[in-house]
Amino acid sequence: MTASRPAVRTVTGDVAPSALGVCDAHDHLFLRSPLLPGQELDSARAAAAELTAFGEAGGRSVVQWTPHGMGRRAAELPALSRATDLHIVAATGLHQAVHYDEDDLAALRTGDLAALFVRELTVGIADSGVRAGLIKVAGGFHSLDAHARWTMTAAAEAHHATGAPVAVHLELGTGAQDVLDLLCADLEVPPAKVILGHLNRFPDLEVHLRAAAAGAQLAFDGPSRAHHATDWRMPDAVRALADAGHGSQLLLGGDTTTSAARSVHGGPGLPHLLRGVRPRLERAVGKDLVDRMLTANPARAFAVQWPG
Repeated sequence: MTASRPAVRTVTGDVAPSALGVCDAHDHLFLRSPLLPGQELDSARAAAAELTAFGEAGGRSVVQWTPHGMGRRAAELPALSRATDLHIVAATGLHQAVHYDEDDLAALRTGDLAALFVRELTVGIADSGVRAGLIKVAGGFHSLDAHARWTMTAAAEAHHATGAPVAVHLELGTGAQDVLDLLCADLEVPPAKVILGHLNRFPDLEVHLRAAAAGAQLAFDGPSRAHHATDWRMPDAVRALADAGHGSQLLLGGDTTTSAARSVHGGPGLPHLLRGVRPRLERAVGKDLVDRMLTANPARAFAVQWPG
């Protein structure tokens, strides 16, 4: 029997990793959280407009990190993918506890969380037929609480059953070593299958280099806010990591989380990654490295030899 080749699991089916093309490795088309009242990403029309703008800027694929229970609208993603001719990857997993109603969390705690993740990766997200292509979890600010350890333990079990990558929201970029100690050292997830998000928000080069040396993927995702050191320090961080031999582990994403942040509503949105971040980064570190961060690196990070 011939072994299956690695593939990226998109909302319209598995594709060759090279088909991703220019990839926004961390963003959101739909999202709902009690922490963001009135800023829900819940408009299919706005999502289509964002995808169209991203495609016009040269984008070919978007990885949505919206996990279970946060309004990811999985059933609407295939039509958006086909209408805009862009690949979309959906996520399973759970975010921090503060993003959920306590009753919903209580119900999840009575079940088998890992089995839920595996089902959404292999069978499909309920009432959608869409299979997720990654597992998204989250740490806390400089720490891992009981909720984070529960969700990461389930994510590791789901990874071992499917091979799916585990994408981690680092709160303000902190806690990377704690995450790697738990997921990789204790739970034996290969570091190359762990994607650390938001390290750019905690611009400590030693932290970045240690995470990269451990073998993890590093996602520089989200344009700067006043209190973030994302855009203006990103070139130095990318250059240092590349000089240390870690250029193949770097990803770029936009992380649009509110309606006001969409480009169609006057914010940076999805196209900012290619119209704003890309040229600035190219001037600093060269076009070849940035091209790899947008194409070859995400193709490798999200490729899985799926079971069955």
